[in-house]
Amino acid sequence: MKVLHVITDLDVGGAEQQLRLLLRRLPVPCEVLTLTSPGPVAEGIEADGTPVTHLGMTGNRDLTALPRLTRLIRDGGYDLVHTHLYRACVYGRVAARLAGVRAVVATEHSLGDAVIEGRRLTRGVRTLYRATERLGTATVAVSDTVAARLRRWGVPEQRIHVVPNGIEAHRFGFDPSARALVRTRLGLPLDAFVVGGAGRLVPGKRFDVLVRAVTQLPGVHLLLAGAGPERDMLRRMAQQFGSGDRIHLLGERDGAVDGAAGGAAGGAAGGTPDGRGAAGPDIPGLLSAIDVFVSPSPDEAFGLAVLEALASGLHVLYGSCPAVDELPADQAPGARHFGLNVHELGTALRELRRQGPGRLPVPPVVRRYDITRSAEALMSVYEQALADTPARRGSPTAVPPRQGRAAALPPVSVSLPDPARSPDPSPDPSPLSNR
Repeated sequence: MKVLHVITDLDVGGAEQQLRLLLRRLPVPCEVLTLTSPGPVAEGIEADGTPVTHLGMTGNRDLTALPRLTRLIRDGGYDLVHTHLYRACVYGRVAARLAGVRAVVATEHSLGDAVIEGRRLTRGVRTLYRATERLGTATVAVSDTVAARLRRWGVPEQRIHVVPNGIEAHRFGFDPSARALVRTRLGLPLDAFVVGGAGRLVPGKRFDVLVRAVTQLPGVHLLLAGAGPERDMLRRMAQQFGSGDRIHLLGERDGAVDGAAGGAAGGAAGGTPDGRGAAGPDIPGLLSAIDVFVSPSPDEAFGLAVLEALASGLHVLYGSCPAVDELPADQAPGARHFGLNVHELGTALRELRRQGPGRLPVPPVVRRYDITRSAEALMSVYEQALADTPARRGSPTAVPPRQGRAAALPPVSVSLPDPARSPDPSPDPSPLSNR
């Protein structure tokens, strides 16, 4: 079995890091193709020994990318194409079908009720997604919550497979030396109460709620890792409330997939307190340095950041986290849901500060979401997808499925609707604008 992974980009992000982790554990030959910017994750994947090809797509409507992608897939002789993120799923499914690939699997990483990959869902986005989804063999949901959303969109039950995201928990374990080193390098008092957050700085993540809450807590510092269009607005907000010296915007941080990351070395890099320096703590270093982690997003598909924080023994306040909400409360006793309200978040932070939260034992939920288990589940999806599709001449014999059956590819005809014929009530620049 030879597999090609097609992804929109390979900048630092949850889906991108998840792909790299999976590639290390999938027991089949794999290659990766990124539509746009290769980014730092591409360098890591290549360092791990997996080839990465950059398609050079210039924009959301660069239709010249489709024949190029089709040709690359056909020339590669792949048995299965696995697509990740919205734009790659749209272009990748069509190209794989035109190239005659036996099976096409897509993972839905970031489908919320009202947003997809941090941007609002429109009628055009939904129309194009549903049309191209039919060209695949199976769709993977990263949580039961996402699976339910796919069913509401009209994706047939038999085509949906739940494969939860996974982490390498040991990389996020608490390191006291990293805590002291990161705080010293960022100019934070060793005894300060420090709140942390991480994610794309986009409106859907609602980091404005977190910044506002911290500005109302004298002496409390915030370390916020991430890049995005709201960064300047968040900095201005902090300055407006007289808290610019306590709100530290660290910029894009590595998730520490590398074996050398984490621990004291992971958090040792320098940088200015507001994150304008090139260096700064990686995510394990950040988690060791803080006292409480906050994920204010109201609409998540899984909640990787919450899981990583729990692996560091932190108390976590979150707005949405299917990885936790789908399990009994005793699986994550340190995690607490809060409404999207500055006052409620501020009250919860005051309470934790008064208690002196300390570190918690790593909860059972972390062991449940191990990346090795995720890779094994994904291999089952691959085997089922290939078992129910005809082998090409010269291809390896299909592997029998472990259980169940995946839907076969539809007929060869590829006809996509024009999203402009069913516009959303509010304007959207492009149905492909989601990454």
